[in-house]
Amino acid sequence: MRKVIGFKVPDGFRLELNFDDGVHGIVNLSDLAGKGVFAFWMDRKAFENIRIGSSGELSWGDTIDLCADSLYLRATGKKPRDLFPLLDREPIHA
Repeated sequence: MRKVIGFKVPDGFRLELNFDDGVHGIVNLSDLAGKGVFAFWMDRKAFENIRIGSSGELSWGDTIDLCADSLYLRATGKKPRDLFPLLDREPIHA
């Protein structure tokens, strides 16, 4: 499991993120902005009011949490199986 350890909010709905394994990447969240709970971000100050949670996730108050793993996948272009190789294991049936 990855953790976000630092961030910057440059412009638009982009975030520059630093992860606990040394990876630095840019994530564009514009595909979420304005939809459902993400309508909250249409107020620029609300979008910029981010904090890092205790598990390394990004939080916007009590409204939105994005897990670090999903952000890591967006920032690196990796697939879930790259982070979680056990997904490729055959299921064990009793």
